[in-house]
Amino acid sequence: MTFGAWATIGHPDVAEVMCNAGFDWMIFDTEHAPLSIETVQVLLQAISGTGVTPIIRVAWNDIVLIKRALDIGAKGILIPWINTREDAERAIKACRYPTAGLRGVGPRRAARYGLELDEYLATANNNLLVILQIETAEAVKNAEEILSVPGVDAFFIGPNDLSSSLGFLGKANHPKALEATEKTLRVGKRLGVAAGIHATNLDLAIQQAKDGFQLIALGADFDFLLNECRDSLRKVKEGIGKR
Repeated sequence: MTFGAWATIGHPDVAEVMCNAGFDWMIFDTEHAPLSIETVQVLLQAISGTGVTPIIRVAWNDIVLIKRALDIGAKGILIPWINTREDAERAIKACRYPTAGLRGVGPRRAARYGLELDEYLATANNNLLVILQIETAEAVKNAEEILSVPGVDAFFIGPNDLSSSLGFLGKANHPKALEATEKTLRVGKRLGVAAGIHATNLDLAIQQAKDGFQLIALGADFDFLLNECRDSLRKVKEGIGKR
């Protein structure tokens, strides 16, 4: 199993510090975080010597967004809002060069600005982690069809969107949401597709690792920053008897 985190703060120091903490991978979020493609490239450059696998979550299942993320050097792509087999097939084609897919040819940083163009083009289709997000009731219903598409390496459960899709907004750990998560995990195991999830707390992360999830996000940069600040203040205040 592997552990990672979400990068949402657009400063290279933050990304570099987190990647030196020992995570296996880092997801750079361009769906919900205020990160432009230019900013993400700077963050990737900052972590290039850490050994952490950079994954970019694109804002949508869009061939142009996926192409730009790959061209700046993403080793993995996380694609949101996959609800049908057709969605999955479109995502896979966007990640692959012809004739296996539709990706346009023009890698920049990914091919060291042309210094390794031939090598990159020869291996790019196979040296990429493609992760699809399962985050709606419809996606759970269609999980077998989605995860059986050739080229899908892993799926990632979005607990917040999944629970809201089921009618439980703000209740990521509602029993019905956990049931849907378990159902999708079983499908993934049967098809040999790795399962990922954003753990909502560390106790749950431990249980999810035991259950068979192979990519577990332990939090986002702002989570770690906020929690450490609050915990430090709380401990000091408790120690001196001040509220």
